[in-house]
Amino acid sequence: MIRLRVKEVAQEKGFSQGRLSRVANIDENTLKRIYRDPYAIITTETLDKLAKALGVPSSELIEDVPDE
Repeated sequence: MIRLRVKEVAQEKGFSQGRLSRVANIDENTLKRIYRDPYAIITTETLDKLAKALGVPSSELIEDVPDE
């Protein structure tokens, strides 16, 4: 199962949800959903935008976790 690490990386980099939403040019509600549910399904385009805004490779925003 893939888990998104957007919230953790954003906090490490000092980004608020509002700032990250603006810099990444994604809807704030989409980002709120990602923060609430790290297993949310998102597009690769959204993942790419978030990675670029945070200045990290997209691979840093995901992790493979065992199915529960």
